[in-house]
Amino acid sequence: MFGKKQNQDGPERFREENKGKKIAGAISLVVIVLLVLVLLSSSFYSLRENEYAVVTTFGVPKVVEQSGIHLKVPFVQQLLRVPKTINGFPIGYSTVDNENVDAESFMITRDYNFVNVDFYVEYRVTDPVKYSYASESPVDILKMLTQSYIRDTIGLYDVDSVITTGKSEIQASIKEKIMKRLEQEDLGIQLVNITIQDAEPPTQEVINAFKNVENAKQGKETSINKANQKRNEDIPAARAAADETVKTANAQAQERINEAKGQVARLNELYAEYQKYPLITKQRMFYETMEEILPDMKVIIEKSDGSTQTMLPLESFASFQTESAGKTQETMTTQSAGNPADGEEE
Repeated sequence: MFGKKQNQDGPERFREENKGKKIAGAISLVVIVLLVLVLLSSSFYSLRENEYAVVTTFGVPKVVEQSGIHLKVPFVQQLLRVPKTINGFPIGYSTVDNENVDAESFMITRDYNFVNVDFYVEYRVTDPVKYSYASESPVDILKMLTQSYIRDTIGLYDVDSVITTGKSEIQASIKEKIMKRLEQEDLGIQLVNITIQDAEPPTQEVINAFKNVENAKQGKETSINKANQKRNEDIPAARAAADETVKTANAQAQERINEAKGQVARLNELYAEYQKYPLITKQRMFYETMEEILPDMKVIIEKSDGSTQTMLPLESFASFQTESAGKTQETMTTQSAGNPADGEEE
């Protein structure tokens, strides 16, 4: 019985193995078919009449203009579609709900009036390769340039011209500026037309909000100007004070130098007199010192013959020197005259 059971298990195991192989083969076939379909779908692309195809192979772009079915290498060639037709975008309003976009339409005219102006810009692609690779978003660049030139141009006209008679001139001026700038930028895009869709004064609510913002800006600028004015006033004053301090210090230093030089000259003069008349000079210096210590004291010396001599206050040193020199000269003359007489007596 045991051997018979083993004989029965053999065919069942064989059938299960065959069944598993069939399932695996079916799955493999499905995967292969899917891969083939993916490759086939990636190998062909359809190009409409209103678009270009930019096919890039290993970084080298090529433009395909003819519409129809085209072949490309999957995973090697990359495809970008670029519109041939004229496209456009609004400025100042939304095409979805036709609502105003105040941040784009609100402007100031030459006569400082407010106005809401809506534009529509039309463009087309002239170089699909530059349009695709020269910049990340050429349409956004065009929109920013357009908004900038719109505001600059509106600011050159008064409100009446913007709303009524000057629309054509404003449009032509803006278009010319944008076209010149696009030639410089070389984005592969060309401005076809720009038109004013609507121009009207803004609501009072918007005007009030704008005035509040402008007042805040003016307040900021006023504060900055006052701070700068204060700084410009304080800096010269501080510099003048510093210069005055330096001048005062220099004057005091010069005064002390002159005083020291005077004292040196006086000491030199006293020393010269001391060398000539030591005793007299000592006495004179003593009396001068006493006079400085006792400025209000008056000293009078009475001589034995009844005459008096005032010692304090002193006479001027110059007169004293002259008098002393005169007496010395007189003494020397008398001695000189006496010596010959003595010689004659001898």
